[in-house]
Amino acid sequence: MIGLMYLVFFAVYLLVSVAAVRGAIGYARKNGKSAKRWGWGAAFVMYSLVFWDWIPTVAVHQYYCAKDSGFWVYKTLDQWKAENPGVAETLVANKNSPYKSEQFDDGYGTTKTYFLNERFTWSITKQDMFGLLPIVREEQLVRDVAKNEVLARYVDFWTGNSIEHFVSMPYKFW
Repeated sequence: MIGLMYLVFFAVYLLVSVAAVRGAIGYARKNGKSAKRWGWGAAFVMYSLVFWDWIPTVAVHQYYCAKDSGFWVYKTLDQWKAENPGVAETLVANKNSPYKSEQFDDGYGTTKTYFLNERFTWSITKQDMFGLLPIVREEQLVRDVAKNEVLARYVDFWTGNSIEHFVSMPYKFW
C-alpha cells in the first residue's frame, strides 16, 4: 500500500514538474526570452527540489572510497600463532556472540564490539560523515585483547539513511 502511495506521489510530482516546465517555456516565449534556457532552468529547479543531494552524495562517496577505504592485514594468523605458540589450541569460541554496543558523537556514531573468545574482539564502528549528506563511514577491527594489537582493519563508506536516522524517521521517506 505504501508503494502505491509513493507511485501516486511521484506521478503527481511529475505532472506538476511538466506543467512548471511548460509554464516557464510559455512565459519565455511571451516575453522574448530563450525558451530553452527557461525550460531547462525550470526542469533543473523541479529536479533539485527532490534530488538536490544526489550528485554531491555520489561525488563525496566516490572520493572517500578512493581515498580511505580498504582492507589491511597487519598480522596473519600464521604470524600470530608463531608469536603465541600453543595459545590458538586453547581458545574456545564464545556462545551466542556476546557484544557491547555504544553510541557516541550525539548519536551520529555507534560501535558494536563482539567478544569472539577470551583473546579476540571484532568491533564495528559506523559514523556519519556529514550532517546534510547521508554518507556513513564503517570501520571494522579484529583485535588481540591481550596485546591490545590490531590484526586486521576494514574501512568502507556507504550511502543511505544516516546512523542517527536509523531509529527515527529519515528526512527523506523515499
